[in-house]
Amino acid sequence: MGVFVFLPLVLPLTAWPIARLAEQHLHPRTATVLLSAAAGVLAVCSTVCLALLMVVGTAQLPGNPLPDGWSDPEVREAVPYDEVAGRAAIPALLAVVVACARTLWVHRRVRRRAVRALEGARGRSVAVLPDGEPYAYALPAGRGRRGRVVVSTAMLSCLEGGERRALFAHERAHLTGRHHRFLLAVHLAARANPFLRPLRTAVSYTAERWADEEAADAVGSRRAVARAVGKAALVSRGSPPGTVPAHFAAAGPVPRRVAALLEPAPAVRSWPPVFTTAGLAAWTAAAGTTVSALSSANSAVTLFLVLKAATPL
Repeated sequence: MGVFVFLPLVLPLTAWPIARLAEQHLHPRTATVLLSAAAGVLAVCSTVCLALLMVVGTAQLPGNPLPDGWSDPEVREAVPYDEVAGRAAIPALLAVVVACARTLWVHRRVRRRAVRALEGARGRSVAVLPDGEPYAYALPAGRGRRGRVVVSTAMLSCLEGGERRALFAHERAHLTGRHHRFLLAVHLAARANPFLRPLRTAVSYTAERWADEEAADAVGSRRAVARAVGKAALVSRGSPPGTVPAHFAAAGPVPRRVAALLEPAPAVRSWPPVFTTAGLAAWTAAAGTTVSALSSANSAVTLFLVLKAATPL
């Protein structure tokens, strides 16, 4: 395997430039999909390599259940610095598993609380809750239920007619685009590899911008959406604890969102031009993602063949 087994652990750094540039130069939909896909692939590759290193490290521990041949010098030579890297990978991979499991558990628990909070609420697609705390969020569809837009009476009282339509269009855009899946993917990716945190932050913003643009198209007024975003941010102090999936309803950097809505709509491009700053950053991230995938695949195949040869029949 050589040093290739370590590359997927650091190659997420190649995606840092595009994380910020995508917010500025790409359509929010393109940026969200691109960054989420890159984060997912890079996270899987780094986790695979940690697992490969853990196998070598675990085989060296006394009393382990693995075949004795897996601790032979021929196997250990496949991993540089096997004594340190193999043993360090054990707690590192356990930390990744625990962090990702905790994220999924919190995600599931918060969604259940949100569903329980809507029991008895009227309306199929929109639920208006009598609450003095201003908030609005999109609750994705689940088993046997449709996605719903949830808004409090306090939030509606702070907005005018056109702004209310913009608010509902924004939240419906979250449901239609299934933004919660992109957000969950980048949250898990950031848990798997801390180098992917800038991509998580970027996707949290671009998903909101994507919903802003969809809302502007739906209501036919970018200024109405900008006013709704600004007012909602001013009156809202965050999501009600224990009932709203906060990572679904994250407001994002509001001044930047309002400023973007006061400008012309961004051009829809599937990929930025090559000879631009965003294009070069995108190709760098794509190259890093490709090399990461090839490195993890090469390491997995190599270790499999080495372990198969070292395993007695």
